[in-house]
Amino acid sequence: MRIVNYFLAFTFTLSLPACLYLASCTLKPRISYQQDVYPIFVEKCTDCHSPPYGEGYKKTGLDMGSYESLLQGSIYGPVIVPGNSRNSTLNMLVEGRAGDLTRALEIKHQPMTDREIEVLRLWVQQGAHNN
Repeated sequence: MRIVNYFLAFTFTLSLPACLYLASCTLKPRISYQQDVYPIFVEKCTDCHSPPYGEGYKKTGLDMGSYESLLQGSIYGPVIVPGNSRNSTLNMLVEGRAGDLTRALEIKHQPMTDREIEVLRLWVQQGAHNN
């Protein structure tokens, strides 16, 4: 009986942290570039960020017309840091964390919805995959 009690105490000690960790996790939907992200870009971004005549493309060199061109970034460098939405220029711009650049976007275009911003944040955070 004593061995059973030790076994149960040992098992409980090992499983409690795992249970607490899992209970604190929230499930996030898997974001698809093709189904979730690209439609946002088409609606809100590609008018300006497409070669050769898009104003945003002319100023920054950022082509948002395909996954591959998006990952090439702009003349200023990468706009996406896969797995790190906090430091991705794309997320800073759409979330309003880019100062004057954000205000310039809002003057010319209708801002993204909270849902669209969250989709982009999750996609980058999940690794910005071409799925």
